[in-house]
Amino acid sequence: MCPRIFKFIWRCINISSKELAVNGDIKFKEVRTISDDGSQLGILPLSKALEQAYAKDLDLVCISPNAQPPVCKIMDYGKYRFEQAKREKEAKKNQKTMEVKEIRLGLTIDVHDFETKGRHALRFLEDGNKVKVSIRFRGRKLGHPEIGLDTMNRFALYCAEKSTVEKAAKMDGRNMIMILAPKTGK
Repeated sequence: MCPRIFKFIWRCINISSKELAVNGDIKFKEVRTISDDGSQLGILPLSKALEQAYAKDLDLVCISPNAQPPVCKIMDYGKYRFEQAKREKEAKKNQKTMEVKEIRLGLTIDVHDFETKGRHALRFLEDGNKVKVSIRFRGRKLGHPEIGLDTMNRFALYCAEKSTVEKAAKMDGRNMIMILAPKTGK
């Protein structure tokens, strides 16, 4: 099968699964009908509900098929889909993705290196990203996790003005990991 055809078919399946039943696609005998102005018309046979929709030159859309009886609304379906797509696009535009940036410290890190990495972490936090701080233990240093814990606590204290500790420092195999999240109140 050609990849283009497969993508087209897959796209159609995804689109059709999100669609609502409209006009002739509705397969119920009786439906609770809501008018285009929002008033309830009551429980009507499907044929009467379709007649009322066609009389207003609108569509009958099944908005709640699992209700007893199913709920259908008289509306302009094309306009409804357009507004729905517009709302989704707006929500997607306003959505901010949060990344996790990683900073790796050494077990015996010098003061200047510590401050440089701390400034990088503060910049990441100001941008609204989480920061994963890690220390890798090698050789004899594996026997001294308390030194790594002190370094992590010192780093958390350095970044305390702009962050909160989301996940405290904890050993994970040969690494010690801590996650800092930006403070929410600005």
